[in-house]
Amino acid sequence: MEQKSTINFGAGPAKLPQSVLLQAQKELLSYNSLGISVLEMSHRSSDFSKILNKTESLMRELLNSRPSSWTLNPSASYVYYCCNETVHGVEYNFIPETNGVVLVSDMSSNFLSRPVDVSKFGLIFAGAQKNVGCAGVTVVIVREDLLGHALKECPIVLDYKVQAESNSLYNTPPCFSIYIMCLVLEWIKNNGGSIAMENLNNQKSSLIYDIINNSDGFYVQKKEMKLWKKQFLDGAAKRGMISLKGHRSVGGIRASLYNAVTLEDTEALATYMKEFKKQHM
Repeated sequence: MEQKSTINFGAGPAKLPQSVLLQAQKELLSYNSLGISVLEMSHRSSDFSKILNKTESLMRELLNSRPSSWTLNPSASYVYYCCNETVHGVEYNFIPETNGVVLVSDMSSNFLSRPVDVSKFGLIFAGAQKNVGCAGVTVVIVREDLLGHALKECPIVLDYKVQAESNSLYNTPPCFSIYIMCLVLEWIKNNGGSIAMENLNNQKSSLIYDIINNSDGFYVQKKEMKLWKKQFLDGAAKRGMISLKGHRSVGGIRASLYNAVTLEDTEALATYMKEFKKQHM
């Protein structure tokens, strides 16, 4: 039976690169010809330690510099911001200057989708299930001088000093999720790194936003789109496009164009949007 083609525009767990899924499938029963699955591998084994070390090495290599473009002078012990909030579709394309105050950021939705100057931050955390892997693991990059300042009430597994001293192996880690993340990081590296991801993501977003901006209000009139929402989603599903329904708290329609969503995937959505508008104008 022919495999049905489906394009996943979900906000997370999000689409993974096809080559990553195929490699994971190939190595599922026997990782690196060891005769055991990575799902069975002990986190204390030398083979898993190699995966962990390679993941860290790839992460360092893929993070590049980007200058800041805005100045902030807060009177706080730290400044927190989520640079890409996907519920309402808000993204900051700059790094705020905090004049020495520790900057903490949740980058779950755009981590490694573009270059970022890590030196500007005291702490970065990101769920991997959007751009760099599958659900089950969170990436944390913390400045070394901030280690050891956890609150007394902080669970020990969330004490970054403990995790750093244990090479992220204080407790049994999600081995398979880390393995998948390693494969995705390799895929990003082999496809040009974070700069190439940024260029590709700009192309994809431009395709969709150009249609919205030139739709004479068709895709921004809430009343009309509420009436057509079900028709739009049903039509998209028939074309193999899933997870376009907006967040439950705001409704509407949402297309998440993470790294693994291809230009061809985005063009398919753009074509459908043009056809749908033509049919309902």
